[in-house]
Amino acid sequence: MADVYHFTHGLVTPGVAYALSILGSSLGLICTARMRTATTGKQRFWWIVLAAWALGGTAIWAMHFMAMLGFSVAGAQIRYDIPWTALSALVAIVVVGLGLWIVGFGKPNVGRIVVGGVFTGVGVAGMHYLGMFAMRLDGEVSYDAGLVAASVIIAVVAATVALWFTVVLRRPLAIAGAALLMGVAVCGMHYTGMAAMSVRLTAPTLGGGAGGTSAANLLVPIGVLVLLVIGGLVFSIGAAPTEEDMAAREYLDRVQAAREEAAIGQQRGTVRRPTAFTPRGK
Repeated sequence: MADVYHFTHGLVTPGVAYALSILGSSLGLICTARMRTATTGKQRFWWIVLAAWALGGTAIWAMHFMAMLGFSVAGAQIRYDIPWTALSALVAIVVVGLGLWIVGFGKPNVGRIVVGGVFTGVGVAGMHYLGMFAMRLDGEVSYDAGLVAASVIIAVVAATVALWFTVVLRRPLAIAGAALLMGVAVCGMHYTGMAAMSVRLTAPTLGGGAGGTSAANLLVPIGVLVLLVIGGLVFSIGAAPTEEDMAAREYLDRVQAAREEAAIGQQRGTVRRPTAFTPRGK
């Protein structure tokens, strides 16, 4: 078996991966908090879409890709199949979005959270191994069944807890604390799945390479895409009214309506002005 390294660049890649997971989790939980205060089904749908991009695209998949930059196999060059890599990103976003839809539409309850957590967790674990399948190297990859099962269990538990967070959390401090825990869970699932993998090198493929492109070549376009997604999420959250804003607007609308009603009543003579008191005999 070949020597496999998960921290080729030291703590840089896991540190950045954890930071991305925290950032994506924070933005996703803020979006789900806004989703719960949405007044229409359309608004709720778009908040779910944004939360899916934040959680699935940034907290999970971008974390996965960044962590993979620190992965190497002694004596082998690793490249990535672009279509399969893109498909893994799409799977992460879609399964998280569907999990949020299961919990977010209708009255949240334990059954919905458990079903959504199992579905999302299995889907996220599938995304991880789909991303691993996208790797191209001159070797045969095998997995330890016990560690694979452990990574799936971690993913299911983490997804269930995350969906519960989306139902109950709304305070900034609570969201920040939950994001830290979610980052640990996502990274734990990833590195457990990576620990399950072993590689046996084979003869180089004909044509001088395993095909695909290197992670370094994907770093810039994926990095730009992640930055655009994060920027869009921050802008959307900042531009949308908060629960306090909507309450203040509702109060002002009621005050304005009362004033207009009083003005109309005065014009119609239904509201009498008080008259000065005049003593008798004067």
